[in-house]
Amino acid sequence: MSNAISTSVPVIEKVNKPDFVFDPSIRRDHAEQYRTSEWYDGRGEIKAVDDGRSFEISATFTLKSEVKLVNGVLDPSNPILANIYKSRNRCVAVVDHMVDELYGKSLTNYFEQNDIPLKTLVCRAWESDKNTDTVHKILQFLGKDGCDVSRNEPVLIIGGGVLSDVAGLACSLQHRRTPYVMIGTSVVAAIDAGPSPRTCTNSKLFKNGIGAYHPPVMTIVDRTLFRTLAKGHIRNGMAEIIKMAVTDDQTLFELLEKYGRRLVETHFANFDADEELVKISDEVIYRALYSYMKHEGTNMFETYQDRPHAYGHTWSPRFEPVVKLMHGHAVTIGMSLGATLALEMGWITTNERDRIVNLCHSMGLSVYHEIIEDTELMLQAQKNITRKRGRRLWAPLPTGIGSCSFAKEISPDLLTSAVEEHKKFCASFTSFGSQGKGEEMYLSDLGLE
Repeated sequence: MSNAISTSVPVIEKVNKPDFVFDPSIRRDHAEQYRTSEWYDGRGEIKAVDDGRSFEISATFTLKSEVKLVNGVLDPSNPILANIYKSRNRCVAVVDHMVDELYGKSLTNYFEQNDIPLKTLVCRAWESDKNTDTVHKILQFLGKDGCDVSRNEPVLIIGGGVLSDVAGLACSLQHRRTPYVMIGTSVVAAIDAGPSPRTCTNSKLFKNGIGAYHPPVMTIVDRTLFRTLAKGHIRNGMAEIIKMAVTDDQTLFELLEKYGRRLVETHFANFDADEELVKISDEVIYRALYSYMKHEGTNMFETYQDRPHAYGHTWSPRFEPVVKLMHGHAVTIGMSLGATLALEMGWITTNERDRIVNLCHSMGLSVYHEIIEDTELMLQAQKNITRKRGRRLWAPLPTGIGSCSFAKEISPDLLTSAVEEHKKFCASFTSFGSQGKGEEMYLSDLGLE
């Protein structure tokens, strides 16, 4: 007896009804009154063929995102937040626990003075909290059992890079897309993680492995908030500015060579700064943001992999969590190795490589760690990132100061040889530790484990 199951496929006959026409291009347009929120728009198109058995759909999604440099954002006389939340009759905010200790009273006073009800979730946001449990905690606050946030109500997020990542991800999941306004209180959040569309949590041994593309509708950068940061956090954030200087903006690079160390020491002109340094600080922040968003903002959903801002982020997502490095230090190790790799490939001169590595090291950032000598781990990192970037490595590497290109393939032999050459070069660095290690380079140095 046969065990085969016999099935018959019904024949579907095309029904030619007078009121049914296969239009090769049926476009769906929407009246303005049906828009979910003022920041999002979209159009779609459906194309049918006349056999009545297939059709194709294409759609476009448009978003509006602003980045604003503002001083004194929590001064009650500053209208920027009041203009957003007054008409909504409340503000729902997720606030980093350290920010709440430092600025909680100012935040509460701002909304009281502007007669706007405020509901706040205070959330610890260390690197160890960058997980799905934290995302679920925020979702509970935003959801039906909490504030019941509407899908057109912008959540206010105030904190550093970790909070911007996890709270941004929570907003992407709340009603599938809830807008949010980001105030970055660390340099990383202000320059990089805050305005970025890439929201995320960490996965096992791979940083930022789980996430969604969901940019803030507005990013507010207030450098006066940097005055309360530990110097190690200032230094950590400088790595993200350096990467844009190396890959996109020669003028920014030269400003960092001249003023970078002073910007770290003065917390971006918040202490012992003259008028010139205040202007330089604003210019450095603006240039870094503009260079970053020129590439990230116009490629919001990472549909293309020619991304200069991925410089320093090719191997570091794998080795950073293994030795518990501060993110900025992991990035500058990746950038410095990348500069030596570019030198080995003939893309830059010895002088250009030296300037890149020296700039990182001059600010107390790491340029070398023995973890990169672990060939198996480095090759695994390369394999992971190749898969992530669509089975092409597309590693951004400098082609000069202020420009870059993308390596499609880096052989194991070339990578090994570059690591060995980089180790020899960094052996000459003696400040901040041996062989190019930096100041306060581990999470434990700043109590973030």
